[in-house]
Amino acid sequence: MTMKKLMILGASYSQLPLYQEAKKLGISTVAVSIPGDWPGFQAADEYTYTDISDPAAVYEAAEKFHVDGIATCCLDTGVRALGYACEQLGLKGLSAEAAEISSNKFKMKEAFMAGGVNCARHICIRNRKELAEALECLEFPVVLKAVDLMGSRGIFRCDTKEEAFERYEDTMKATGKDYCLAEEFIEGETLGCEAMISNGKLLYCLPNNIDAFQSYVPTPVGHSVPYRKQEMLGEKVKHQVMLAIQAVGLDNCAVNCDLIEKDGKIYVIEITGRAGATCLPETVGLYYGINYYEAIVRLAMDMEPEKLFEGHIPRQSSLSKILTSDRSGIVKEIHNTNVPAEDIVDLSFNIQPGDQVNRYENGRDRIGQVILTGKDLDACETRLGDILSKINIEFTV
Repeated sequence: MTMKKLMILGASYSQLPLYQEAKKLGISTVAVSIPGDWPGFQAADEYTYTDISDPAAVYEAAEKFHVDGIATCCLDTGVRALGYACEQLGLKGLSAEAAEISSNKFKMKEAFMAGGVNCARHICIRNRKELAEALECLEFPVVLKAVDLMGSRGIFRCDTKEEAFERYEDTMKATGKDYCLAEEFIEGETLGCEAMISNGKLLYCLPNNIDAFQSYVPTPVGHSVPYRKQEMLGEKVKHQVMLAIQAVGLDNCAVNCDLIEKDGKIYVIEITGRAGATCLPETVGLYYGINYYEAIVRLAMDMEPEKLFEGHIPRQSSLSKILTSDRSGIVKEIHNTNVPAEDIVDLSFNIQPGDQVNRYENGRDRIGQVILTGKDLDACETRLGDILSKINIEFTV
């Protein structure tokens, strides 16, 4: 019997668990990424140096390797290519159109408006004249957004017209498009939601609390479950997420959604057809008592992912946090006096002595992660403080 084959877009640390879970299921893997010292290349059975942002190139590679499914997680780069290749080859996955819409913040917002999703007022900007006109229509603060980037890159909050014109230049330098988005900034409490949809059926919907780093806009550096306002707002969150899924046309994919709650009203900021980053797959897995990476693999291979969620009573409180530095420099030593414990699911560093570390601004500047469980959220947060107090990064002078 020929072994089934899964193509995985991305070969970094974040996608590594997909390779591992596919192997456990007896599935052969093909790693797809640009050249680099990526762990996925070593974990995969086969690999190809291909730009995963190029739909035609990924389709060509998928055809060449005769794959039975295509998957990715934790990054947006390959979503458009995944949708295009799956549609062309008749594989299970989100459609090319849904992938395109969810990879472009302007098209996404237009779909939200048409689908009755609560979202911020927005205007597409192609030049400084259009920016000036938009600023007369929108209420401050406003946010300028590159429509094609992730991890809060190319996104700037602006409190004045002068700041907006200054940040417009930064936004256009960051984007690969000839336009950007200006939208009203909704002052409220950020939250996230992970979900998975298969053949039009929502397999689960898990709102989560976001620990946000205040950069130009709030940037997630941690997540925890269960959502603190689940009883009061959980159904409202689920309703808006479902409206957004339908508006964009997402199906047969994991779903990552960013939202804001203001005065009891839920607004959708963005949604995309892949699992979230910042340890969110681990958070989902701990909550439901499953391996969520396995669910992503099963979905891509059409291997009944819904069965993983059947019969599980979600109860596990957990918290994840990426480790960051408040200064830039060369690492001399990593001091960590934490000892292995049952409640520490993961405490790891992706730096070593001699590495250059940057003062944290966005997801690219992470230096490690911690994932832990507890009897409730308060216990998790107390434990996190204890763990962080035992970590110190020493820099060369």
